[in-house]
Amino acid sequence: MSDPARPEHIDFSAFDAALRSKAAEREAARRGPPVPTAIASHSLTEVELTWIEKKLEHWIRFGRIAQDRILTRRTRVVSFRPGAIFAFVRWTANDYGTIVSRIDIARTVAPGEPYTTLPFVRPGGDILLHIEGWPKVQKVLAAIDAVEAAGVDPCDAAADHWRHVHNRIAAGHQPRPYTMERHRAWLKRREIEG
Repeated sequence: MSDPARPEHIDFSAFDAALRSKAAEREAARRGPPVPTAIASHSLTEVELTWIEKKLEHWIRFGRIAQDRILTRRTRVVSFRPGAIFAFVRWTANDYGTIVSRIDIARTVAPGEPYTTLPFVRPGGDILLHIEGWPKVQKVLAAIDAVEAAGVDPCDAAADHWRHVHNRIAAGHQPRPYTMERHRAWLKRREIEG
């Protein structure tokens, strides 16, 4: 027969959790602060790309990809470092033709920096250009081709140029070409602003 003054079962789970927490704190203090890795995944901007031929096509027109993960046969995620500029094209169609055609040129942001959300881009970015409609998207693609023809990688072109292209195309005007001379002037300005 059991003693009524003595409980049959004592719950030590809270006590065990406190001991585990203290042990984890001691271990973290012993190891010191975490060593930063070459690419901290929390500081990268991720873009989800999908390719279903002639139905749904998301692709990167330009940009320096830091990481690339394949999720499925049709989906992958590419990541960019803070400050990178990339062009993201989205095109969707159904049996009757094109539904959506968009291009966004964005600058990735560092943690804590303000940003604008953008579909399929986590967390978002500083949107330099946002154009919808295939005829206008073609003009942006031609502007990108012109930057490349001038001998400049579009990733390295001045962010202000992409804002200029957005404003001119949105207003129905032809954007000014981005020349090597303009690029050198922008590099000097960036050097001075340092």
